[in-house]
Amino acid sequence: MSRPVKRSLTLNGHRTSVSLEDEFWRAFRAAAARRGQPLNALAAEIDAARGIRTGLATAIRLFVLRDLQQRLAEAGGGGADAQCRTGSSRSG
Repeated sequence: MSRPVKRSLTLNGHRTSVSLEDEFWRAFRAAAARRGQPLNALAAEIDAARGIRTGLATAIRLFVLRDLQQRLAEAGGGGADAQCRTGSSRSG
């Protein structure tokens, strides 16, 4: 796992910095690309939907996790969510 990297985003005309690990930045960019959205637009959506007690970096990480879980479920694998509920692993 990499160390968090701080990058700037513009949310509704306001600049802010977010620290995420490179793995999360890559997954976040990929999610925006799949949706056909600029990264800042997706970040603004996540920001608007998060609770006041949830930091933006945490909200983005949770978005990335949910996106992955949804894609795994759509692929028919049940994915990480099923593994978390059952405690099972496919690797054996």
